[in-house]
Amino acid sequence: MKKRLLYYELVKYLNHKNALLITGMRQVGKTTLMRQIYDVVKNPKLWFDFDNPLDQKVFEDNDYKVIYKRLVDMEKKAGKLSVFIDEIQNFPEITKVIKYLIDHHGVKFYLTGSSNFYLKNLFPESLSGRKFLYELPPLSFQEYLYFKDVDSLKEIQNFTLQGAYKKNSIFAHKARAAEYDDFLMYGGFPEVVITEDKETKVMVLKNIFASFFEKGIKILSDYSDIRELRDMILLLVPRVCSMLDVSRLSSELSIDRVKIYRFLEFLQGTFFIRLLPKYSKSIDRSVAGGKKVYFTDTGLLNVIGKVSEAQIFENAIINQLARYGKVSFYNKRNTAEIDAILDNQTAFEVKLTGTEKDISKLSALSSELGISQSFVISKKFQEKDGFLSPVLL
Repeated sequence: MKKRLLYYELVKYLNHKNALLITGMRQVGKTTLMRQIYDVVKNPKLWFDFDNPLDQKVFEDNDYKVIYKRLVDMEKKAGKLSVFIDEIQNFPEITKVIKYLIDHHGVKFYLTGSSNFYLKNLFPESLSGRKFLYELPPLSFQEYLYFKDVDSLKEIQNFTLQGAYKKNSIFAHKARAAEYDDFLMYGGFPEVVITEDKETKVMVLKNIFASFFEKGIKILSDYSDIRELRDMILLLVPRVCSMLDVSRLSSELSIDRVKIYRFLEFLQGTFFIRLLPKYSKSIDRSVAGGKKVYFTDTGLLNVIGKVSEAQIFENAIINQLARYGKVSFYNKRNTAEIDAILDNQTAFEVKLTGTEKDISKLSALSSELGISQSFVISKKFQEKDGFLSPVLL
């Protein structure tokens, strides 16, 4: 299995005292990534899978000294101990143990967790200043090209967004157009990408969706009525790329607004959806108001329901841009809109077929906001200034 780009970042910190925590949706490759790190760690090491209650039992003792001795006895080799734990959200008490073992015995921890919704409530106090937190999303299009042997590892490691802005080449576009269509249709889950048969790709995606319900929800007792959450996901599909109307969702599902907000927070916290805030230079104002909804993987979106080509394309672009920084959108009293603004610095309009009129409107609106750089991302290639091919992102 090829290594994700995040691997090369994580190995820089093998000798740092802080725990390395990898979060992300189930089946994006967190366990594989941690196994690859496990293979290069030379000092004494232990692996635990907290989907297995017997592995959890090793850490069940009120006396943390006893737990440390138990771990040392399990790994007879001398030297600094490294402990790898997969799916820590299944055992909340572990954070206090981790803190003690880091502080008193210098144990190095490598951790994965599938729910940021859960982890953000778990970690602020117990591991403050003792962890480096990383999110592993589905494959970016650049990583997809590497996994499909279109681009080399060196090419994607040297990739920069600023460099992409200067490379609007018809040759690059044509060379990758077919791969990009496949990426739009089936998304970026590693197993889906390396599977060649299209029917099998769809089966894998359906299994990922099923796994989300079977494993991701059962640990969250607040969401006992899974049917309500399922029905809300189905209602979100046609709303992709649109501003959410929570009152309407509440009415259609016969669920109170408070529960709708909790569902949305949960879906975003488990990396299932992405909620895009409105653009504002004021942090307080950007938090308020309606948000746009996107799914974190277009392959998953395609197997859940039917959406238009334009929606799939915009959804993919938002996910691609989100790898590079904070993405927001701008809406001028429902009379003018910018699809995406990256780090309050660069504006993007997303079109299946971009026109020079789109360039003019985007440039004028961006200037009003004090944004000097703007591009129209056109699925159909346009070799003119101001246009950008999606295959370059």
